Amino acid sequence: MEITCYRDTELQREPRQLPAKIYNTAHLLLEHSREGVVFVPIRTMQYLAVIDHEEIIFLSGEHKNRVEIAWQDFHPQRREALTEPVPYDAVYYKPNTNETMQRLHAEFLPALQALSAKGARSSDARIIKLGRTGESG
Repeated sequence: MEITCYRDTELQREPRQLPAKIYNTAHLLLEHSREGVVFVPIRTMQYLAVIDHEEIIFLSGEHKNRVEIAWQDFHPQRREALTEPVPYDAVYYKPNTNETMQRLHAEFLPALQALSAKGARSSDARIIKLGRTGESG
């Protein structure tokens, strides 16, 4: 599977805490993937999460190739136990995404668990890093 994603200008960045269960489950799936990327459908929200070693991006069904929110700069080394939350930065590329962010924190774990229960079939997948909209070169 191959998806080309675009990013608009970053509108906001804020430090947040990702619950340990979400972080641990996402990274366990990532470690079991052959290609170093995991696609997680969040059916309740009509979103697709794409997990790689650098970040987790979220694409809506409405704007399939535009990143709306990215979770970046994870710092798992700052926690003293695997059950503690992981600091990260939430990056917003669309306005008015506060409600979406709250829903992602609630809906992402069940989507991860559903994928994990299926055995997270590995397939040929890769992410192509592209510049932001309006950048040259």
